[in-house]
Amino acid sequence: MMRRLMLAAPALLALAGCPERAPAPAPDRLTLTAASYTDLPGWAADHPAEAWPALLRSCAVIAARSADQPVGRDGVGGTAGDWRAACAAVKALSPVSDDTARRTLETWFRPWRASRGDSAEGLFTGYYEADLRGSRQPDSHYRHPIYGRPADLVTVDLKPFELDGRGETLVGRLVGGKVVPYLRRAEIERGGLGTQAPVLLWAEDPVDVLLLHIQGSGRVTLPDGSVKRIGFAISNGHRFVGIGKTLIDRGKLTRDKASMQEVVAWLRANPADAGPLVEENPRYIFFRLLEGDGPLGAQGVALTAGRSMAVDPEHVPLGVPLWLDTQDPDGKPLRRLMLAQDTGSAIKGPIRGDFFWGAGAAAFDKAGRMKSRGGYWLLLPRRQGDVALAGGSVHAQATGLTTVQGQP
Repeated sequence: MMRRLMLAAPALLALAGCPERAPAPAPDRLTLTAASYTDLPGWAADHPAEAWPALLRSCAVIAARSADQPVGRDGVGGTAGDWRAACAAVKALSPVSDDTARRTLETWFRPWRASRGDSAEGLFTGYYEADLRGSRQPDSHYRHPIYGRPADLVTVDLKPFELDGRGETLVGRLVGGKVVPYLRRAEIERGGLGTQAPVLLWAEDPVDVLLLHIQGSGRVTLPDGSVKRIGFAISNGHRFVGIGKTLIDRGKLTRDKASMQEVVAWLRANPADAGPLVEENPRYIFFRLLEGDGPLGAQGVALTAGRSMAVDPEHVPLGVPLWLDTQDPDGKPLRRLMLAQDTGSAIKGPIRGDFFWGAGAAAFDKAGRMKSRGGYWLLLPRRQGDVALAGGSVHAQATGLTTVQGQP
């Protein structure tokens, strides 16, 4: 996510093109079942033209790849070549209205119902771009560092080692010629970095810095009124432990009172106790200064408030348009065209999403309270769908992450 730290285990892909229903896949496998646009609740009521800038950004990334490059984990979204005609039609549409956008999608993309085993329902949460007050120089008012990437942090690409069940990237540091785990949050908070990491900015409020670490990006307002945008650079490689879970486990909050707003209120009301509890999360985030539009998602494009979503790229390819069917934090239907443009350390599984609400107080309010059940459909270029249904082998086949089945 703009954000945020997704280290994933390798998986393979199997495609099956039979009209009858295949045996139930493993619980962690994404199943795609052919659908039609009449199956999409609220399809005719959305305003897809609002999502067109986001779709154009994602299309530009995918279409720029070599034609045979897989889209998503082992090509669950086809190849980049499969997207070129559809993306060209998206780019050529001008001016864009809701009606023309809808017809273009119906012409060039086919919906596929996503499910996990026999269930098409999953969890949807929200996130936003954090707002902070900060300074380029520390003083008695601005005392909390926002660090850039440390000079001694190294990453190791594990793909060439073919280690089954391991993450793709190892994060650590070199000590005596060996790669060892990088410093944990508690060590960093107590000065363990020394001079290894540059301080990009100094923040006013430690709780705001924690929210920045959770959200993965933010806007920092400086004393002269100018604004600096910062985004996720890399993590220290340790697992993420949510502060909400820690507060629940310690009996500080009940599960029904563990919204982002309640967590922030508790931290501000209990500053003496907050530090040790926060340090129970070993993960630490390092940032980079951003120029231009933002915040940037994991696909490398600027996110669009209300139209970008973080997904698990182990299952859903980045850049794919989705039809979302869930509820907003106030219980109202939230059915709209979205783009899978980001990832998150807590966003795991075939049916899991994090809805990007934007920036500011209203976005914080929505993101902090959102915890809804729902599902989605992947919109894939028609060439990919047609080949899959014909039973053709489009990608490498093995024990598989995804099953494609059924007739629309």
